[in-house]
Amino acid sequence: MANFLKELFENDKAELKSLARQADKIIVLADNMAALSDEEIKEKTLEFKERYKKGETLDDLLIEAFAVVREAAKRVLGLYPYKVQLMGGITLHKGNIAEMKTGEGKTLTATMPVYLNAISGEGVHVVTVNEYLASRDAVEMGELYEFLGLTVGLNVTGKSSEEKREAYNADITYSTNNEIGFDYLRDNMVVYRNQMVQRPLNFAVVDEVDSILIDEARTPLIISGQAEKSTALYNRTDFFVKGLKEEEDYTIDLTSKSIALTDTGIEKAQKTFHIKNLYDVDNTSLVHHLDQALRANFIMIKDVDYVVNEGKVQIVDQFTGRIMEGRRYSDGLHQAIEAKENVDIENESRTMATITFQNLFRMYKKLSGMTGTAKTEEEEFREIYNMEVIAIPTNEPIVRKDYPDLLYPNLNSKFKAVAKEIKERHEKGQPILVGTVAIETSELLSDLLKKEGVPHEILNAKNHFKEAEIIINAGQRGAVTIATNMAGRGTDIKLGPGVKELGGLAVIGTERHESRRIDNQLRGRSGRQGDPGETQFYLSLEDDLMRRFGSDRIKQVWSKLNLDGEEDEMAIQSKMLSRQVESAQKRVEGNNYDTRKNVLEYDEVMREQREIIYGQRLDIITETESLRSVTLNMIERTINRMVDTHTQGEKETWDLKAIRDFAANVLFHPDTISEADLENKSVAELKQLLMERATAVYNEKEAQLSADQLLEFQKVVILRVVDQKWTEHISNMDELRQGIGLRSYAQNNPLTEYQAEGFNRFQEMIASIDYDVTRVVMKSEVRQNLQRESVGSNSDIRAVRESEAGGVNQAEQIKRAQAAAMQVRQMMMAKQMEKLRAQKAESDQQKNNRTPANEITEEPTEKEKYEKLKVGRNDPCPCGSGKKYKNCHGKDL
Repeated sequence: MANFLKELFENDKAELKSLARQADKIIVLADNMAALSDEEIKEKTLEFKERYKKGETLDDLLIEAFAVVREAAKRVLGLYPYKVQLMGGITLHKGNIAEMKTGEGKTLTATMPVYLNAISGEGVHVVTVNEYLASRDAVEMGELYEFLGLTVGLNVTGKSSEEKREAYNADITYSTNNEIGFDYLRDNMVVYRNQMVQRPLNFAVVDEVDSILIDEARTPLIISGQAEKSTALYNRTDFFVKGLKEEEDYTIDLTSKSIALTDTGIEKAQKTFHIKNLYDVDNTSLVHHLDQALRANFIMIKDVDYVVNEGKVQIVDQFTGRIMEGRRYSDGLHQAIEAKENVDIENESRTMATITFQNLFRMYKKLSGMTGTAKTEEEEFREIYNMEVIAIPTNEPIVRKDYPDLLYPNLNSKFKAVAKEIKERHEKGQPILVGTVAIETSELLSDLLKKEGVPHEILNAKNHFKEAEIIINAGQRGAVTIATNMAGRGTDIKLGPGVKELGGLAVIGTERHESRRIDNQLRGRSGRQGDPGETQFYLSLEDDLMRRFGSDRIKQVWSKLNLDGEEDEMAIQSKMLSRQVESAQKRVEGNNYDTRKNVLEYDEVMREQREIIYGQRLDIITETESLRSVTLNMIERTINRMVDTHTQGEKETWDLKAIRDFAANVLFHPDTISEADLENKSVAELKQLLMERATAVYNEKEAQLSADQLLEFQKVVILRVVDQKWTEHISNMDELRQGIGLRSYAQNNPLTEYQAEGFNRFQEMIASIDYDVTRVVMKSEVRQNLQRESVGSNSDIRAVRESEAGGVNQAEQIKRAQAAAMQVRQMMMAKQMEKLRAQKAESDQQKNNRTPANEITEEPTEKEKYEKLKVGRNDPCPCGSGKKYKNCHGKDL
């Protein structure tokens, strides 16, 4: 370890020497740049662009470009970058992290690499933690860039697509991490290329990089929308499928656990729902609801797959037999079961797109960042983001006094001591910034100060604009500011007149954070640019960190000092204590890093799948000639899968009827295919036969439209199916993730299990996309006036924290449980089918005897059933008769 640390130190030392040499070369050009006129300075930008186009690299242009920006900053902003700022700028250009203390001018430092990389014309993003800082920097630094002939854009919430597109097309774009992430997700949900707002992600400079890439790494951005606004269609499709007959109206394939309407069933559906073609593109939603209603009624078995408890449908874990509290089937299946069981149908939101900041920012061609505190997370930045942390020296030596921690026996004695010190320092006029770990702590301390008559401001980061105003005034004589430890990021506390003579800004920490970095940020508010300052942390044995990780050694020392009950007023102050606390913090940081790394390893599975789907989706959107090969490939893959599924084992056991039913229901008209056509053929011949006939049908459809019309038709079909299936897949993967953790009980690696099962589910999703596109293309009537629909156009957008994983039982029982579950499922399905047949026979008998109908379910009356469907008197009757409701089933109600 010692050699490793020595090597790191030597590397840092060598890197700083290299940076210093490059900075000196920039400084040498100062006089040359100063001799140029404003116009000549501006013309340098055009010169650099031309040289870049002719083959010079940005590295080749660095020295001159930095010198140009340095001179321009002096003329426009009245600021002249120091040597250490030049070194920080070079660090950023190289795709690393510049650790620069508070007050060292990080905003000005960034202007040089931002300008240099904007020369390429591919765009530069300057990313901040809130919109106030993005707006402020876009305005202030924008003057410099515009003077140099570059365009500047500001991307914040509330802007229209056109305004966002303009902002992203600028040479330099200021934005927040959240908004960039949401725009990326929204761009991959649009249905036309011109609806996208972002360009490919090129180069980003992330301000407060530790906050965005470390603290928020586990918070995924999620675009969610209402899964289903109306429950009526669930009830109508449920009512319809309950009246269907097996084999006549639908077929069940137990091998693939699939169910499909027969040609007769399709005709009944078209008549019931008053549509010409069930598989027309406009009926995608209805087909989906019918599919789920069929699954709910004839595949999902009550008391095997789910139970109904107090009016709620609850999922049963197939391995443990236990209720899975709070879990719901995705993609409308749960609502379909609720309709089947005649309980309240609950609306729910669904995740349409999601990404973590870790994976978002790793998509940039080059990523860099700056902060005052990053060294403590150096390993994480290197391993996760491939960025080195370079600690840039301060322009002036730090003279701030950092006192050893004070430890008190309990919270009460600690806060009494804090209030006392604040009052004493306030009385002499010294400004004080008090850092707390929570809003509740701020309010507690505020109450104590009110009792002492000390005026103060409370800052809890709820209002960024107010935050900046309070922080700016926090360095004035007599100011007392109570704030969370994260408050004031991105703003400097400048000292007012006479404050230096009083010792500068005093920073008081009321508790140690579990991360040293957060404590260092609080300390760094004091002592900027060589100013004096003092920092002191107050701790107690009742603090969360001390209770969880405080060493026994500290407690033993304290017990020895327990004299005559006077310990409440006593405090321990020593460097040994500070080292013990720091050791505890290092353990917590290690645990947190392991957690974030684990999150990333799991998210890698979704990242790979997301990039495949988004990439292929973009190919569909941007295709300008033909999607014939794409569609025919989908059809061929679907045929191959179905043939392979039903030709396992000996030829005598092949299920030719299932293949014929598939061909009749999905590929072409039932009258054109029979089992006899499939007999005495090999697997390859079956595939060839079906593909040849399917191609012929496709060619007929192709001849009905022009090339442009057919292209648009195929885009509509494919995009609708892909978006629906991808949304369902996200939900399925989330459920898998929540339950995968406890597979470790079976000595299985949960990550490996997740990767393998995630791959299988992705393949299943691709197969499902192929099947649905095939069915719609082959069965629908090709029309010219179709409109693409953007998924989630009215979605609510929110960021949520990832939930902890759920679990399953001892996984050594899984194989046995799966086999048993399949046996029970088949037995229960047979019983259910027998029961439904008996009910249907009884219903038919009642009809023959002209008995009042109460056909499908036992509980609700006919009147209750139709009232639930919300059928108007003049609406078509849901029974499919074609009559108005009042003249049919509503006649006597």
